[in-house]
Amino acid sequence: MQVANVTLGIPYFNTMNTLDYIELEQRYGANNYHPLDVVITKGEGVWIWDIEGKKYLDFLSAYSALNQGHCHPKILEAMIKQAQKVTLTSRAFRNDQLAMFYEKLAKISGLPKVLPMNSGAEAVETAIKAIRKWAYKVKCVPENQAEIIVCSNNFSGRTISLISFSTEEQYQDGFGPLTAGFKVIPFGDAKALEQAITPNTAAFFVEPIQGEGGIIVPTNGFLKQVEQICRHHNILLVFDEIQTGLGRTGKMFAHQHENVQPDGITVGKALSGGFYPISAFISTEEVMGVFQPGDHGSTFGGNPLAAAIGIAAIDVILEEDLPEKALQVGEYFLTKLQSIKSSYIKEVRGKGLLIGMELHSIAGGARRFCKALANEGLLAKETRDNVIRFAPPLVISLDEIDWALEKIERVLTITC
Repeated sequence: MQVANVTLGIPYFNTMNTLDYIELEQRYGANNYHPLDVVITKGEGVWIWDIEGKKYLDFLSAYSALNQGHCHPKILEAMIKQAQKVTLTSRAFRNDQLAMFYEKLAKISGLPKVLPMNSGAEAVETAIKAIRKWAYKVKCVPENQAEIIVCSNNFSGRTISLISFSTEEQYQDGFGPLTAGFKVIPFGDAKALEQAITPNTAAFFVEPIQGEGGIIVPTNGFLKQVEQICRHHNILLVFDEIQTGLGRTGKMFAHQHENVQPDGITVGKALSGGFYPISAFISTEEVMGVFQPGDHGSTFGGNPLAAAIGIAAIDVILEEDLPEKALQVGEYFLTKLQSIKSSYIKEVRGKGLLIGMELHSIAGGARRFCKALANEGLLAKETRDNVIRFAPPLVISLDEIDWALEKIERVLTITC
């Protein structure tokens, strides 16, 4: 490591290798992630490069935030153009981008009202506040008694309220007291939902496909069943589409595979194409009508830079027909993965380009295979210890899928 200059006692490095960056990060950063030891410096489309110049095919897409690929030129252009005009007005004033962003989201979701935030977790927190206030002001649930039903193995974020309904022990360890008001049922069990409903139930909040939980796809018809149950009992049906939405599963939103009409959707990740934190809660007139000025807000939520980026990100999804591409390419990819003969593979499942490969316990965990894939030039990540998540940008070609399949098959049949 060569030090070129020192300013205010902080060294400036002009020559650093991978180990230098890792050491520096470990010295100053909190130990709350377990990344693969590659240091990325550039991305374009489905490809990324590390600081040593090695090229990789990205099969994680920043947990589906890069559906449009890295540094999509149309979104980049929109970002630069808006950044040269005005980036932040807060919501104390209106701006000339937000209304058009609202319209885009309303049209693709089929829901009329939008409340913009920044991170996915903020969108879910917003949904929880809306659900609870609807329960008290519209359904007339006794004050502070509203319950939200969720599913085991869920993942919606890292805030205190969101970890409070997680069933993953580590996510709650050391962070109490936790937020009350959540009831957990098994994922994919419509009968359990019906049995869990009480007069105080406000909503069923659920991922159409569990992403972080290991790419768990419910049986066909489950979403339609829960829609009917929710309607019968006058409770809200709200989908967490932060990872599954915006084309990832072969539809604009995963719940559309069953023609379900929810009362609300949380969206984020690919809403910016990876350029900026943008999220939203989208809902009905009745649900969103519970909010009055001062009830909820965000300094950066709905800022003009975010809105301009969001408009461009949605346009790319529509113009390039990325949901249909995810459906076609994903079907091909899933079929090919399922044909790989390896004693390590227990099951390959998914929808569109959100696919999980679950390994038998004899495989010794998924991480070592992710490391082996990285050595082959393909970046994927483990989830729930024994599942490899494959979620490339939706702009990927069949040739690139075939290139990846060769690497995956080699690693799963040779790695010992």
